[in-house]
Amino acid sequence: MAVKQVPTSHKTLTAAATFTTVAVLGVAWAEAGPVTKASHTHRSAGAPSVTLPPRHARFDYQIGGAYRPPTGVRIVSRDREAAPASGLYNICYVNAFQVQPGERHKWARDLLLRDADGKLVIDEDWNEPLLDIRTADKRRRIAKKVNGWIDGCAAKGFDAVEPDNYDSFSRSKKLLKKDDAKRYIKLLADHSHARRLAVGQKNTVELAPAAKALGLDFAVAEECGQYRECGDYTKSFGRRIVDIEYTDAGMRRACDGWGDKVGIVRRDRDVTPAGSSKHVFRTCWTPSRAAAARGTGPTLAARHAGGTPCGRGDCGPCAAGPGRRR
Repeated sequence: MAVKQVPTSHKTLTAAATFTTVAVLGVAWAEAGPVTKASHTHRSAGAPSVTLPPRHARFDYQIGGAYRPPTGVRIVSRDREAAPASGLYNICYVNAFQVQPGERHKWARDLLLRDADGKLVIDEDWNEPLLDIRTADKRRRIAKKVNGWIDGCAAKGFDAVEPDNYDSFSRSKKLLKKDDAKRYIKLLADHSHARRLAVGQKNTVELAPAAKALGLDFAVAEECGQYRECGDYTKSFGRRIVDIEYTDAGMRRACDGWGDKVGIVRRDRDVTPAGSSKHVFRTCWTPSRAAAARGTGPTLAARHAGGTPCGRGDCGPCAAGPGRRR
């Protein structure tokens, strides 16, 4: 599978920092305890109920390879080829708007977006051809294939789907329109809900105001701290947001502004599995330094190998945990 993806306008190929000495950070969350599906259900009129992700829950982004989630994690996103994590809220990653490298032969030629010269339009950062969602017929044919993958997510026991590259229109040489993306994702959302799967909007904050009408239930944001977008996501999704940061600066900003409201994780850009030398996993620390000094609440579980608790906004190496981005 390919591993990715920051919003197109924010793409960077800067390498993530590598941490070789890591430790798990314990964090206090707004909704403590195990995930119970009955307490997070949602039903649209005439539609089957779906299980929504818990608000402000500890999150791990494992689309680059599955591994045992760190202690305290309640939400995990994994590739559709992987199995869900037992006892957690599981999001199924699906590359819905682009074609994985090496899989062009699996698609009809006319479903791959081409420019006026007949050349494939490629997402150069990931070497992925864009799917051509410009007509109702093509959207229907593409959705039929992708919905088959979504059926697989449901059969495996996932709780939600994450259709990636919703923002493909922004790198389509102006061939795709925002309305094309919205019409297509509505087909995927309707099918997902019929399979009792919630749907996460991946990035594309400019389309968040349309989320409810399109059937998008929560947000999977990349670098909303780095690019100061977390507040824009909350306007449409409340606290049902998970955010992945890939830089220390972005992590500090996200934790300082939104660590008590949004599930935030620091990963490496290739989201490598635990055990990799490049693996990075960190979360925010929301209690104040005063609370840490008193040793009250969750600070007792938040001591890293050196014995120092991290204060609010301290998202540096002391908060590093066993983990690593797409």
